[in-house]
Amino acid sequence: MFNLILFGPPGSGKGTQSEKIIEKYKLKHLSTGDLLRSEIAAQTPLGLEAKNFMDKGQLVPDEVVIGMISSSLDANSGVAGFLFDGFPRTTAQAEALDKLLKLKGTSISVMLALEVSETELVQRLLNRGKTSGRSDDTNETVIRARIQEYETKTAAVASYYEDFDKVVKIKGEGTIEEIFSNLCSEIDARLS
Repeated sequence: MFNLILFGPPGSGKGTQSEKIIEKYKLKHLSTGDLLRSEIAAQTPLGLEAKNFMDKGQLVPDEVVIGMISSSLDANSGVAGFLFDGFPRTTAQAEALDKLLKLKGTSISVMLALEVSETELVQRLLNRGKTSGRSDDTNETVIRARIQEYETKTAAVASYYEDFDKVVKIKGEGTIEEIFSNLCSEIDARLS
């Protein structure tokens, strides 16, 4: 099973590239945001527990999210692999994910980290804000705060996977096709 984490700051192109990777390699897209919404809509015990935290304005605890990921892994055992999107966001989540995957007899194959300059990220997000309807993409101060939050909290996850020699940095600037080609080269090298 090929398990991939596509990693990078807000605006780095993860969403765009995820779609292309999923289509080409037939991976199951595992977005924690989508999982949460789906579990809540289905009113599963985990979904109700998550909703309880969200209704109070609290973050959903890692154990609940890991439980949802576990359910999704079990429900999709026949797939070629998973593309993790938006998870893990902390070292604790990365450790919990690794432990879960080990229990399921698999592991993270590679983390592909998109690297984009802050200037480019801000420009992309402001452009996306014109059409996305996302208010957090229209204010440069908010955008820079999100990038800073990523740098201070989430970037540590890459350091965690670097200790296992699983991180490949990919230049996330250029055309969508150039970036996709570079991502595919790294995936193909691990699949052969």
